Amino acid sequence: METIRVGILTISDRAAQGIYPDESGAILQQRIAEQMGWTIAQYAVVPDEVETIQRTLRVWCDEEGLDLILTTGGTGLGPRDLTPEATRPLLEREAPGIAEALRLHSLQQTPFAMLSRGVAGVRRRTLIINLPGSPRAVREAMDLLGRVLPHAIAVLRGETGPAVDHTMRA
Repeated sequence: METIRVGILTISDRAAQGIYPDESGAILQQRIAEQMGWTIAQYAVVPDEVETIQRTLRVWCDEEGLDLILTTGGTGLGPRDLTPEATRPLLEREAPGIAEALRLHSLQQTPFAMLSRGVAGVRRRTLIINLPGSPRAVREAMDLLGRVLPHAIAVLRGETGPAVDHTMRA
């Protein structure tokens, strides 16, 4: 299997303004590169603005052809939490089981997980998954996703079969 190319998009007004560091994006970069052994092809921090989020997602899917985009932030109930609204119209096929599993997994840690509105789905051959902005929630999400992402990407690439290794690196 060729290298899996990943985009990490942090969506936060304050991180985009440099008010605080992007901890969740850093966690995702570390997990993707070190644990999964995949390439971070794109990384950006953008404000909670639908047009900016959509422009980035379109370029990364349509022009860059990334395999996976993980967004972090903007999935709550706040008035500026617009990540699902920006993502959903761009998806050609939703993958509701991913978002449901993430919420269920997080609910085992905190009841506040039910407030997360993240979505997941496919645009062209890119899997897009919205994650919460909390560093703790991102770690928990990656603990779960690390087990299924290799297979999901292999399916999107048409590379399924007994010879494909779908295991996470130790």
